Amino acid sequence: ALETLKMFEQKDSNVKSAAATNLSFLYYLENELAQAANYADLAVISDRYNPAALTNKGNTIFAKGDYEKAAEFYKEALGNDSSCTEALYNLGLTYKKLNRIDEALDCFLKLHAILRNSAQVLHQIASIYEIMGDPNQAIEWLLQLISVVPTDPHVLSKLGKLYDNEGDKSQAFHYYCESYRYFPSNIEVIEWLGAYYID
Repeated sequence: ALETLKMFEQKDSNVKSAAATNLSFLYYLENELAQAANYADLAVISDRYNPAALTNKGNTIFAKGDYEKAAEFYKEALGNDSSCTEALYNLGLTYKKLNRIDEALDCFLKLHAILRNSAQVLHQIASIYEIMGDPNQAIEWLLQLISVVPTDPHVLSKLGKLYDNEGDKSQAFHYYCESYRYFPSNIEVIEWLGAYYID
């Protein structure tokens, strides 16, 4: 794939931008950040209005830990194409890293309106409500999440933990049991169930 895309580097700017965007993404997936950054730069130079190129550039900067600058690229990508879900998702993650929780929640709620059954988006919204100290909202979103991925043991154990923190032992027991059923090697779940049976 890399060799094929490199053949398009010499073409006109639109083809070059598309090829460089895809090369940047492939190098990013392979964790070759220097190459990913080089091709992201080439893609942006070839076509400054390419939202995927701007998102890739933001990703390479995000990986270096410069979240403020990464957010600028994601916002520029969204300015060029307001339906660029990757940029919106990554902007939400960036705001979360910057501890700008309200802005992160806003991004993920907008995404939820576009991608109704996205497990990643539902998980992020639940996580943000948990960070905000609103366990009831976190539980509501996790319940929506398990309607999409009913066999995810980590989500089930998270529900168990939240119900336990709220003092609802019967619901906590139910979700910890479900988590154990799908992944019987989670020590935290085993410890909780053991303590529950002792009580």
